[in-house]
Amino acid sequence: MRVPTRAGTWAAPVTAQPVSHIYTLADQTVRQVVHTSAGGDRPQVRFSNEFGTHSVRIGVARLALRAGNGATASIVPGTGQQLTFAGRTEAVIPAGGTLLSDAAGLVVPPGADLVISVYLPEKTEVGTITPRAFQTNQVGPGDLTEAVDLAGKPFATYVFLSGVSVRVRRSTSTIVAFGDSITRGVNTVENANHRWPDLLAARMRADNLDRGVLNAGLSGNRLLTGPIGRTGRAGNNAAVGEAGLRRFNRDVLAQPGVSHVIVLLGVNDLGLNPPATAEELIAGHRELIAKGRAAGVTMIGGTLLPFGEYHGRLNNTVSRAKRDAFNRWVRTSGEYDAVIDFDQAVRDPAVPHRIAAAYDCGDHLHPSDAGMAAMAEAVPLELFK
Repeated sequence: MRVPTRAGTWAAPVTAQPVSHIYTLADQTVRQVVHTSAGGDRPQVRFSNEFGTHSVRIGVARLALRAGNGATASIVPGTGQQLTFAGRTEAVIPAGGTLLSDAAGLVVPPGADLVISVYLPEKTEVGTITPRAFQTNQVGPGDLTEAVDLAGKPFATYVFLSGVSVRVRRSTSTIVAFGDSITRGVNTVENANHRWPDLLAARMRADNLDRGVLNAGLSGNRLLTGPIGRTGRAGNNAAVGEAGLRRFNRDVLAQPGVSHVIVLLGVNDLGLNPPATAEELIAGHRELIAKGRAAGVTMIGGTLLPFGEYHGRLNNTVSRAKRDAFNRWVRTSGEYDAVIDFDQAVRDPAVPHRIAAAYDCGDHLHPSDAGMAAMAEAVPLELFK
């Protein structure tokens, strides 16, 4: 008889708040929508204030299934569950800390949307966020946690929210997609869940593969360098997140049930100051591989996508040569446990240093929704069977 265990079904990497964007909430309800991957029951919600300098008091928190799709944050009547924390309905997320809810009495279907509503009764500095949610969330006045509809002010980030896990069969595990804006889903259609990790999760469900797929992508993120410090100290580039090497333990290895990680990270290291050499980028990936293997995680490397004709420092022969050298290492070194050739999946066969027009969102760096689908299709499902 298999003993149920837990796996991550949704996650979001957190960062400090840029100094210029710090704001507060008071006597307001924040309602956030998350798109799950694996199904299960007894969901637990992980809240984060890891980059905040002040504690956060939660007055009420509730979880429900979402009704509808797109930008709506309505809930299915009768599915709402009050979240508790060590049996209490109120809780505090300490500055620099996290908070895990008790398991709620709800069955979460695979690929379902959940609505998480949190009432903040006191003046609260929003010091921990996930930039660029690509999902419309809402905030409204007072305690609206039980409201079926919350016609509040929309906002486009996640705040104080970093993960949802569910109880699953022992055979279920979690795959983490670790990357930058391409993994985050920049320039995909809002509220459509067309990021490549979402589309990969849908492929797995269609193939009856019981796996959670978590998106740990941050726009602008680099493997080797990044801002350090909490909100108010990390500077105006705080939203790009800490260096991948620094955040790997938190955003990957700490996820419930993690068994595999797909790494697609390094293009910003090549194009932003100080630009990394191919050798430096490879050394950083070797460090990631060592960290993952030490934790018993299967490490899968992704080739970097083409960026020919993209504006800025990437659009030159030196950067293209560094990308080519790095991709050769990923493909041929055998240092990763497996390889996913994202480059081959989306490049223009006639001009290999460019994304194919059918897969280009228009900026020559980020894939369109069709490009995201091609990336998801490039992942061999046999890697997870």
